[in-house]
Parts: sequence; C-alpha cells; structure tokens
Amino acid sequence: MSAMPRIPALISRAGAASAVTAATLAATVLVPGLAPAAQAATAGEQALKVAAAKQGSPYQYGATGPNRFDCSGLTLYSFKKVGKTLPRTAASQYNATRHLSGSSRQTGDLVFFHSGSNVYHVGIYAGNNKIWHAPKPGTSVRLEKIWTNSVWYGRVK
Repeated sequence: MSAMPRIPALISRAGAASAVTAATLAATVLVPGLAPAAQAATAGEQALKVAAAKQGSPYQYGATGPNRFDCSGLTLYSFKKVGKTLPRTAASQYNATRHLSGSSRQTGDLVFFHSGSNVYHVGIYAGNNKIWHAPKPGTSVRLEKIWTNSVWYGRVK
C-alpha cells in the first residue's frame, strides 16, 4: 500500500493551524531519511567514530595517542575524547565496564578478548561482528572481523 493516498487525509484532518506539522509528517512518510533522529549518539557510538578516525595510526606498545596506540590505548583515547574515563589496561577496562551478553551488545560497546579469565585485548564494537582496534606490533588501527568466540562485552558507564 502506498503512502501517497493517505497524505491528503492527514493534511485535511490537521486543519489550517497544523498545516506545517502535517506537511512535515507527510514528508517523512514520503522520504523516511528526513525523519528526525530518535536520539543523540551514545558515548560509545561517539567513541567509535573517534577510533575510526584513527585508521592507519601505527601500533606502539604502551601508546595512548594521539598518533600511535596499543589496543587499550585506543579505547582509552577514544572514550576520553567524548568525556568518559577508562583505566589504562584491557583487563582494568573490562573490570570498569557494565558486562553484557553478546546478544545485548551495541555499536560502541567494548569487546574484550580473553583466554580463560585473562583479558588480553580490547576493541570497540562497530556492528556486523567487527571491531575497530590496534591489533599488534607491525600493524595499524583498523576495522576487523572478530576472529574468535572467546570474547566478553562491556559498556562504558
């Protein structure tokens, strides 16, 4: 069913005083992209954009930016830029987040890689089972598919 036949009915019911509101509503029916955003981006989504903007920055153990990063240095830097404080290491960051199930993860949440109870790596969830991270020496910040099921998720408070 097309939205077009409903538009005149919407406008006539709205009356002259609400013509602008009805026109706006009609425009959002015809062009869904014109609908206003439901809410502002979360801190995690904002931090994700910061991390993505660092694509290509070289990995350096212990580095926290702005031009070189290790894994937890990238997450620390990205969240600091949006007003959130995280501890320095991946394991400490895991302990400082609200833990989530994989089915509850959202873009901007942290993805913690672990072996047993030892957290050894962290990245920022980008959706579609991918993360932004600083992988290891000799590489640079990049978007990459999550390569293991040995991950935990955390949301920065």
